[in-house]
Amino acid sequence: MTLTTMSAQRIEAGTGTLPVVPDALAVAPKDARALSKVFFQELTVLEEGTHEYQYARNTLIEMNMSLVRYAAGRFRHRGDEMEDIVQVGMIGLIKAIDRFELSREVEFTTFAVPYIVGEIKRFFRDTSWAVHVPRRLQEARVELAKATEELSTRLGRTPTSKELAELMSLTEEEVNEARLASNGYHSSSLDAALSGENEDSEASLADFIGSEDPAMELVEDFHALAPLIAELDERDRQIIHLRFVEELTQAQIGERLGCSQMHVSRLLSRTIKSLRQGLLETG
Repeated sequence: MTLTTMSAQRIEAGTGTLPVVPDALAVAPKDARALSKVFFQELTVLEEGTHEYQYARNTLIEMNMSLVRYAAGRFRHRGDEMEDIVQVGMIGLIKAIDRFELSREVEFTTFAVPYIVGEIKRFFRDTSWAVHVPRRLQEARVELAKATEELSTRLGRTPTSKELAELMSLTEEEVNEARLASNGYHSSSLDAALSGENEDSEASLADFIGSEDPAMELVEDFHALAPLIAELDERDRQIIHLRFVEELTQAQIGERLGCSQMHVSRLLSRTIKSLRQGLLETG
């Protein structure tokens, strides 16, 4: 479809000069630049929400999809599906169309590409990390990489945290935090096989990291203990609370309750024995 063919086909819209584009996706980039000016001019006079306005906006999107594919091509090495990258870039194109004004006296392509690239970069920044990392640390990671490369070239060696901190106007603690955050960009499966001298070895990463947490067993005990404590009378529950939550001595508990330490000891022993028996029966 050429400009000559389309010039003979027009629809009533705005100033009445809007050409019909049967296949906007097939319009050559050079013709798209010229046609875009016509459609943007019409958008300024068309009423938003009307059929004509929607037609002009949709046609602009389809005619300029080549810009999205051009920008997306710069990110082929990222390993993501190209179609996903294109879809994200389309968001940037739509934002550019909605915000472009002919009065800027700049080509739409010049205005749109930064929007498209920015949207794609934002997508990678927000979704490419293996774990959630605050945005400030994501940005610090990029700056850290640039500073490290600059100082390494200048000094001929790996820079220290102090040197990096001075260049980046950060504290050493913030530099170390950015380094740590970098570990969240990539991840490895705990079931990933580890290569070694023995090719027949089935060892995985999970075999060498982590340890048993003895406190995990307490979770089940606390869960089983809760209903047993709820069945105690108010005085016994208070004694258990004072002894094991507030960590008072038996003498202090006696003073609080107005009884002797010996009496507290007997009550406490009886209650603990009852709870222990209840746990054994539950088990």
